[in-house]
Amino acid sequence: MPETAKVDVSASLGAAFAVALAAKDFERIRELLHPEVDFRGLTPSRNWEAADPDAVIGSVLRRWFEDSDEIVELEHVETDAFADRERVGYRFLVRNPEGLFEVEQQVYIGERDGRIGWMRSVCSGFRPVQAG
Repeated sequence: MPETAKVDVSASLGAAFAVALAAKDFERIRELLHPEVDFRGLTPSRNWEAADPDAVIGSVLRRWFEDSDEIVELEHVETDAFADRERVGYRFLVRNPEGLFEVEQQVYIGERDGRIGWMRSVCSGFRPVQAG
């Protein structure tokens, strides 16, 4: 059975993306994305496509996480690699006027010139946190 290649989180494009998104650091995200990024995303209500960093940020990420959405915490990040792809899973705790939510995303990344050149993302949507 082949060994699994573990990704160094400090050197991981996916982990860097998760940290930047948790901080809503869109300038850092722009630096991480290749100018000709091939992005596709799936949320509970629709699918999303973008072909450059401005579209990924303005037409996708800023709509997923609006100004009223405060990302309180990056609760979990895990990365792995296989073949020529990186996989990163991360979970945020988000507060907005409707309450407190968890949001989880699973992302597959292909590197191009040291940046994210290919990205596929699946999102859980905003899941209510039950008081307990």
